Amino acid sequence: MGGQLGNVAFVIWRESVEALLVIGILNAWLSRQQVDAARGKVYLWSGVAAGLLLSVLFGVVLVLFGETLPDEAQRAYQTGAVLIAAALIVQMVFWMRRHGRTLKRDIETSLQGAADRSNWWGVFVLALIAVAREGSETVVFLYGTLAAARTGEFMAPLLVAIVGFVLAIGTYYLLQVGSRIMSWRTFFGITEILLLFLAASLLVTGVDNLIDLGFLPTLSRRLWDSSAILPDSGPIGGLVGALTGYRARPDLMQVLVYAVYWGLIYWALFWPRPQAKTA
Repeated sequence: MGGQLGNVAFVIWRESVEALLVIGILNAWLSRQQVDAARGKVYLWSGVAAGLLLSVLFGVVLVLFGETLPDEAQRAYQTGAVLIAAALIVQMVFWMRRHGRTLKRDIETSLQGAADRSNWWGVFVLALIAVAREGSETVVFLYGTLAAARTGEFMAPLLVAIVGFVLAIGTYYLLQVGSRIMSWRTFFGITEILLLFLAASLLVTGVDNLIDLGFLPTLSRRLWDSSAILPDSGPIGGLVGALTGYRARPDLMQVLVYAVYWGLIYWALFWPRPQAKTA
């Protein structure tokens, strides 16, 4: 469970920093405006509040719907949440890699368009979308992570989530004032790697569940047993497993899925793309 709580703190921390970055860009741009800046900030923070409310409502619906299902269907539902969480993590990493460099410029262009039209509802919508997007992704991540841990305990994850959010505020401040020590690019580069390992861990957990449910075969007996060196049921091995997807006694299906996952990630990140020929 300790490893899963670490994942909860990490996801809250990383997603909150990303949301704070967008909100910070919006707030800084509005602060530079000489006309109706105060009015624009009312729309900004209203959008933030609406985004948070939507995220909370989505989380409540997600949990309550799962609780209404019978045990077997609930296990399948939670497995789906685990796999969707893994997919969303990968999607988020690639989205930030594609849009991170132009994120500030794109947001400020949208804001300028809203200001030119004296339409501050555009600020409200931008803030709402930014917060609701990060919040909804976080809800799915947390539900998938807790489902992977197969625990009904919510108090400890809630406290850890609060700690993660406080750390995010501190991290955002340090990145704002200490860019010489660590740039935003370095921060996102490091956390992207950790997120990809977390996605791999959730993927392997989803595969484990699909095997237990009878949807996937194991394809082999246990290929090896490294539990004498690092058991995945111990405190250290459990932490490594929760963070990376490590299994001490894997079967062929688990190994194949893990290898294919990292093969696809490597291909998407590093494989050279053919350059378009210009006339």
